[in-house]
Order: sequence, then structure tokens, then C-alpha cells
Amino acid sequence: MKKSNFRFKALMLSVAFSGLLLSVTEVQAKDEEQLKNGIQVGVTQEEGILDLSGMTAMEAENTITDYVDSLKEKELIFITSGGNKISTTAGTLGLSWGNPEIIEEALTLGKNGNVIQRYKLLKDLEYDKKVFVLELDADKEEILSFLNEQCTGYDVEAVNFSLIKEGDAFSVVDGRPGAVLNIESSVELVYDFLTGEWNHEETEIALDVTTLEPKGSAEELARVKDVLGTFSTSFATSSANRQGNIKVGSSKMSGMTLYPGEEFSAIEAGGPFGESNGYLQAGAFLNGRVVDSFGGGICQVTTTLYNAVLRAELDVTMRYNHSMVVSYVEPAEDAAIASSAGKDFKFVNNTEYPIYIDAYTTDDKQLVYSIYGVETRNPSRTVEYVTEILETIEPAAEKVYADDTKHLGYINVDSAHTGYKSKLWKVVKEDGVEVSRELINKSNYKMVPRTATVGVVTSDPNAYNEIVAAVGTQNIQHVKNVIAILTAPPAN
Repeated sequence: MKKSNFRFKALMLSVAFSGLLLSVTEVQAKDEEQLKNGIQVGVTQEEGILDLSGMTAMEAENTITDYVDSLKEKELIFITSGGNKISTTAGTLGLSWGNPEIIEEALTLGKNGNVIQRYKLLKDLEYDKKVFVLELDADKEEILSFLNEQCTGYDVEAVNFSLIKEGDAFSVVDGRPGAVLNIESSVELVYDFLTGEWNHEETEIALDVTTLEPKGSAEELARVKDVLGTFSTSFATSSANRQGNIKVGSSKMSGMTLYPGEEFSAIEAGGPFGESNGYLQAGAFLNGRVVDSFGGGICQVTTTLYNAVLRAELDVTMRYNHSMVVSYVEPAEDAAIASSAGKDFKFVNNTEYPIYIDAYTTDDKQLVYSIYGVETRNPSRTVEYVTEILETIEPAAEKVYADDTKHLGYINVDSAHTGYKSKLWKVVKEDGVEVSRELINKSNYKMVPRTATVGVVTSDPNAYNEIVAAVGTQNIQHVKNVIAILTAPPAN
């Protein structure tokens, strides 16, 4: 019984080993099997470029791989925006062999079908060739990355036709077309070219570029000559730096042509409000006080423009009032901006024609803004803006603050500001008769008492005690008197 089991196991092991040997032999035979004569690989079924006749599968695979690797070195030149040419290689775009299965198909050639079909195919190969089409693939992510990094920098914005005002006359500045690369469609275009149209030679590829036509024309802008709205404010009492900021800011927020539907932003047009852009330090509102900051006075520019825009009946899309009432317009007529807080003054040209923004300053320190366009409103129709004061909040008792960073003798006084709750109404009249009254904004202004900041730093303990005691009285005039005494030169 034991001998029988042993013989059975030995027999099964022998069968298994024979099967394994047969399998290995089959693989070796397949690897060593040669492709028939007349088998080629090409770009099309009519034209072969690689002759695989008599090669083994491994040899054929290496031949095609070497050929695809050579294609990776081929130069491709992309034509992008503005006709600029950018050079790269096919390998940079992730070129690869797309149909390696053709080796297996070539090996089975002449093995399928009946005897007559196989015989006919083999005889045909003796006098003609069988071309397998080589398919290529590419990496869309690599194409996208290359286009984004190397080709988008040549995009050019269209420059619209615009106006220049010199004296009382306008002249037209011609526009210029722009161009922008369409990334997504260009990726598909390059991919389709490499995988379907390419003849495997160095070549140029025109990317998908859209031409951007400029807005306007000389004929259209020639109609812009009517004053739709104008307004002026005085800056005669301003410091020299504040006057300078008003002149700089108004020059930057002027001379612009705005087409229908386009939006104006004061921060974009006038900023940044720093020294590098021509602005000086001048008084501005901050936390209920007047402090020196770069661009102080720029809000008078936006306020003057705001009132011109209202009278032109353009669409105001962003406007903020000041924290405290200003002196150059009535409550609710101001427009404050603060780039650090995201407060801007914006409006849209809601007319059917282009408009032109014009600003200038006069010798007697008047800032004048005018909006030019094409007047379509009835001449019997008039518009005025009326401020309604809902509540007046008188300043509280004055405040005095000690500043231990300033020396004795320093005092800075900020004026009091009356608080208001107000509304601005747009009143429309026809032939002198009021036909509508529209609420434009509600504006609230803080009440701020008259304040003084006093320096208390001194090496004299007695003087220190006296100035601190004076601050404690919260009486600005008394503090001034004490400072005068403590800082007076000694008597001879």
C-alpha cells in the first residue's frame, strides 16, 4: 500500500514538471518567433518607416521604442499670441508609444483563418508589405504645464479707443487689438496634432489664439461732447501737502474714457496712496482723530467726483461716508475711501454711450470734476440733491490726553466735530415742478469732542507733576497756560 502511494506521488510530480517545462518552452519559442517578411510600421497604412521583417518580438519592440525616443528630440515650435514663437521638444510634452499591442498582432499574422486565407496572406507578403500604423500618445498635463509656463506671457490686452481733452477740444487716440491664448482648446489642439496629424518632422504649431478687438471708434467718440454733470469743492484752507495730494489724486482719476457697462474704481485709478506714487503725508481721519498719513486729502477728490457722478445720474456701485463730517460738502454728500479697509468709490457707466472723466484745479484752489458724454435727457428736466439732517449731536466736553512719548512743550489739538444723522435725496423736476424724490443714501457721522494730546516727558519731577495735574483738569486752555509757564525761559 505504501509503495502504491509513493509511485502515485512520483507520477504526479513528473506530470507537473513536464507541464512547467512545456510552458517555459512555449514562452521561449514565442520570444524567439520571428515576424514574417514584409511587416512594417508606418505613419499610415500606405507608407512604412520601420521594417520589422524577420525580427523577434523583443527586437521589434526595441526598434519601435528607439524610434519613438528619437521623436522625443524633435523640435516643435508653438506660435502663440502676437505671433511669438516658443520652441520645445516632443518629449517635453510627454510623448510616448501609444499602441504596443501591434507587436502581438504582427506575430499572429498568418495564423488566423482557414488554410487558404493563411496561405494567401503569406504569399501576398512575398510581393507586397503589411504596414501597421504607429500610434503616439502624449501627456495632456505636461502640455498644459508647458503652455501655462511658457506661452501665456505673450497675451496682450486690447487698448480701447480713447479721448484726450486739451483745453475745450477733444482728440481721439486710436485703439489697438489684443490677443489671448485659449489654454484648454490649445491643449486639445496640440494633443490631437501629436497623436494624429504629425508627420514626425520638426514643425510649427499655431496655438488657438483669440484676437481681442478694441472698444469704440473715432466716429463714436466724436459724439462725446456734452457735460452730463459737474461739481467743484474748495481746498484753499488745506495745508501744502494736502493740496499736493489733491492735485496728484485728481490727475490720476482724470482723463479716462469709460464705455457702457464699464466700472470705475477710485482705488484702482488713484492708488496706491504712497510716497512712491507721488503722495505726501497730510491730515486724514482715523479712529475719530485727525492724523498724518500718505494720501491725506484724497477723499476730497473722490467726494468731488461723487457729486459730479450723481449729477450725471450714473450708477454708483460703492460709496462710504466719512467717520466724521467734512467741511467741503454737506453731510451725506461725501465719498470716503480707505484701501486698507476695502472701502472704495465705484460707479458704472449706465448710459448707452462712452463717457469721459475730466478734472482740473484752479488758481484759487478749486477742484472741478466734469463728466462728458452724449446728453439724451429732456432739457426741461432738472436734478438736484438735498441733504436732510435727521439728528444733530453736539460735541461733548473736551478731552486732554497725556503722551509719555512726547517731551514737555508738545501739544496737538484736534477740533471738535458735530455728529449727524442724515439722508441725501435726489429731487427731479420737470418744467420747475417736482416729479420725484428718491433716497440716495443714509449717512451717520460721529460726534467727536475737541481733544488735545500733551507731551509729559521731562527730567524735572516738579514740572512733570504740574503738567500731569494740568492734564487732569481736562481744560485745554489751562494746559496751554501751564505749558507756557513751564517752558518759558528763565528771567534775567
